[in-house]
This record gives sequence, C-alpha cells and structure tokens, in this order.
Amino acid sequence: MLINADFSRRVNLTPDHYQWVTSPQGGVERVMLDRLGAEKGRATSIVRYAAGSHFPPHRHPGGEEILVLSGTFSDGDGDYPSGWYLRNPPGSSHQPFSHEGATIFVKLWQMSPEDDNQVRIDTGESMNWHRQHGREICPLFSDGTERVGLQRLAPDDTLIDEPSGGAELLVLSGNLLVDGQDYREGSWIRLPIGDHPRIVAGAQGTTLYLKTGHLVQMTAEA
Repeated sequence: MLINADFSRRVNLTPDHYQWVTSPQGGVERVMLDRLGAEKGRATSIVRYAAGSHFPPHRHPGGEEILVLSGTFSDGDGDYPSGWYLRNPPGSSHQPFSHEGATIFVKLWQMSPEDDNQVRIDTGESMNWHRQHGREICPLFSDGTERVGLQRLAPDDTLIDEPSGGAELLVLSGNLLVDGQDYREGSWIRLPIGDHPRIVAGAQGTTLYLKTGHLVQMTAEA
C-alpha cells in the first residue's frame, strides 16, 4: 500500500479531508496520512479508539511514536491522557487499549535500529516547557538526525526553525498559515527537503507538533 509515498512533494491534509477506515481490530479506526507497505509497513496515521477497544499484544520491530490527542490511551505501562508523548523503541512490545476512548497521532517504522530510548513526557506539565527564541517550546526527542517537539506561537509569530531535513507539522490548536494558506486544528503538513515556505501563526495563535530532519533517510532511499 502506498499513500503519500512521494517524499519529494509537499503534502497538506485538513480535517475536512480525513478518510476514516476501519483497522483489523474492532473499534479502532484510522486516517492514513502516509504509508509504505502493508499492515506492518512504515506509516503515519491518526488513530481513533472507541471506548473499550483494544489491540492484542504485539511487537514494533521498527519502533513507534505516539502523541495522545484526546481521551486516554493505555497500555501495560500505564494510562496516558491527552497531551502525553510516547516513544517505544524498535523491538518493544505492548498491548494498547482505551477504556474511555482516545485519538492518537502515531508514527510506525520510523526509528533508527540503534534507538533504544523509551520516552514518556506529559506535555501538559508546565515544567516540560521553556522559552526559546521568544516562544514556548516543549522538547520531546532529539538525536543526530531528527528533532521532535511542541511549540506555542502567538498570533502572527513566524516559525523560524529551518526544516533542512524535511519537516512534519500537526496543528494541535488554533490555526497556522503556510504560504498564506490557512490550516486549522487537526491539519497535517509534510514538507520535503528543500521546501521552505513561510509559516506563520494565524489570528488565534497555534500550538503545533513539529518534527524535522527525519526525511533525509527517505530521500536517500528513493
């Protein structure tokens, strides 16, 4: 299966264009943002758990990155309400479920085989945020290639990070202007290497998930 598989092109997806599809597990739906391969391939998705739904225990040979967008997501390690960020390294396993229902942003098979970091960060905790370049930033993960974090931009603030290795943005609240095009909460944008649009917070300001540097490998493999 190939969805938005050309990593040399910009991709913009707004909530108006979400296409929810059922997963192999009952009660779980997803929006496939990009995908290379079948059920266990490289994928970026928004996944929605109905109340009481679950997956059987399974492994993630290529690792898994999760940001909880709403509700409470759970696994054998604990319960993670909206705002929690999780990284499960390659080779890890878990049994995810949700008692009350949850919506999560998920990235699969996108970690280095050498990455052995398990990460659990509550982005709702003020202590995890600090000011940098005039805005609030919540760092989530960084290595020699990629950098992941949340940013809060006031109205009309410009996103000044240089996406030299490509970038992905998910609008978590407010709205964002990319080359003048308005993207509201829930919009997902993937910028290929060499694409440097003007990115400005809209009149409401915005909080966004930002991942940079990670598309270098995809270009090298193309």
